[in-house]
Amino acid sequence: MAGRGRLERELGRYQSTEPTYPDLGATRAELPAGYRHLRWAAPLGHGRAVFEAAAAAVLEWRMHRDAGLEVAATSTRAEVGGTVVLWLGRGPLGLLAACRVVWVLDETDRSGFAYGTLPGHPERGEEAFVVERAADDAVRFTVTAFSRPGGLWPTLAGSLIWRVQHLITTRYLRAVQMAAVSTPRR
Repeated sequence: MAGRGRLERELGRYQSTEPTYPDLGATRAELPAGYRHLRWAAPLGHGRAVFEAAAAAVLEWRMHRDAGLEVAATSTRAEVGGTVVLWLGRGPLGLLAACRVVWVLDETDRSGFAYGTLPGHPERGEEAFVVERAADDAVRFTVTAFSRPGGLWPTLAGSLIWRVQHLITTRYLRAVQMAAVSTPRR
C-alpha cells in the first residue's frame, strides 16, 4: 500500500500539471494514430437497475478500488478537470499513475468518463469507461484507450506494460460486473 498520506500528497502535486499527450478527448471519436489502441466491451445484464449500479461504480471510483487500486481523487465522482492518483502494488513495489478527467458522460442511458495521463504516468494517452443501456434494455460496459510508453523504463519494459494494462482492464470489467450483479432485481 502506498499509504493514504502519500497518495494525498501526490494528488496535490499533480493538480497543477497538464496531460502528457495532445489528443485530449479522442476516446470520444476516432482514436489517433501512433498509439496502441484498446477496445473492450462486455455485457453486464439487463435493466435500469443494472445500468445505474454499473454507472455509479464507474463514476464514483469504485471500479478502481474494487480492481485493487488505491485511489485519491479531487472529488468523490469523476468530473471534468478532476485529478485522480492511482496506486497499484504493495509497499515500495508499486506503480503510481496520475490522470486528469477530460470528459464525463452522464445521460439517461449512457454514463462514464475518460481520463488522460499526467507526467510520471508509465504511459501517455487516454482511457474511457462507458456503461450503456440499449433499446432492448441490455447493459454493456466498454473500455476504450490509446496509449504508448511514457518514458524510458516503460519503453524498456515493452510488452510487460501492455500485460499490466490488460490485467487492470480485466479487473475493471470484473469490478463493474460485480457491481451490476449485486444490484437488487426489481
